[in-house]
Amino acid sequence: MKLNLKVRLKNPVFLVQILLALITPILAYMGLTFKDLTTWGSVWNLIVSAISNPYIIGLCLVSVWNALTDPTTAGLSDSESALKYEKPKK
Repeated sequence: MKLNLKVRLKNPVFLVQILLALITPILAYMGLTFKDLTTWGSVWNLIVSAISNPYIIGLCLVSVWNALTDPTTAGLSDSESALKYEKPKK
């Protein structure tokens, strides 16, 4: 599986997509919303609870997998042209 992560990490949309792929399953499983995270203590407790729950870890891995794979190409790798990019295509 070849991914052009160097270029993807330069794309703010990709970074938000990965962040949401991690946060959304955790909040959904715990029945929380962003407005429930009003203190650093509550954020820390949420992180500890998520890391200690194998089901949530699985949900997060599936979400990240979905964010990484490109459904417009066959297989799991980026296309040959996408692997040659030096910066996100406009």
